[in-house]
Amino acid sequence: MKFLCLICSEPPVEAISEGEMQRRFAAYTEFNDGLRKSGHYLGCNRLQPADTAVTVRVRDGKLMTTDGPFAETKEQLGGYYLVDAKDLDEAIALAARIPAARTGSIEVRPIRNVPRPS
Repeated sequence: MKFLCLICSEPPVEAISEGEMQRRFAAYTEFNDGLRKSGHYLGCNRLQPADTAVTVRVRDGKLMTTDGPFAETKEQLGGYYLVDAKDLDEAIALAARIPAARTGSIEVRPIRNVPRPS
């Protein structure tokens, strides 16, 4: 089964030191290497800050855009992992190892399999 692990966290209030930045990078490198070696890795990406987002809506055929994210919240979507896991319990265990789980939250969602028309 495929699962999307959405990484949510509050944007930093103050600048992160170079040492802290290197520690976080090392933690993600270790996690990514382990995920690949275990065969669970399907993909991941880090997102640009929320202030670069555009929210798109179409109402009555009219396109409307709004700068920034739609939701008014302190937490922002910062990235994601797409993983292959045998079930939800295994996906949760993988998500718990994502370094951002220690400071933010990880939302785990199953990917819906939609059969392709033949």
